[in-house]
Amino acid sequence: MEGLSYRILLREEPEGGYTVTVPTLPGCITYGETISEAVDMAREAIELYLESLVTHGEVIPTEERTFEYMVTVPIHA
Repeated sequence: MEGLSYRILLREEPEGGYTVTVPTLPGCITYGETISEAVDMAREAIELYLESLVTHGEVIPTEERTFEYMVTVPIHA
C-alpha cells in the first residue's frame, strides 16, 4: 500500500505541550505533551481524518501543488 505524506506544524504552548495542525487537512488538529507524542498523535489524527473522508466518499487532499513560503512583516508599535 502506498502512503501519503503531510506537513504538520507544531506550536509549543505556554502551559506546556504542543498543538499540532495539518495545513492540508482543515480542522485536523491534535495535541501532545512532548514532540514525540505530538507527532504520534498527528499521525493518528491524519489516519482518522482520511478514514472519515473515505467513509463519506470525499476526495482525499494531497500535498501536490503545495508551496511553502515564510513571510516576514514589520511590526508597527
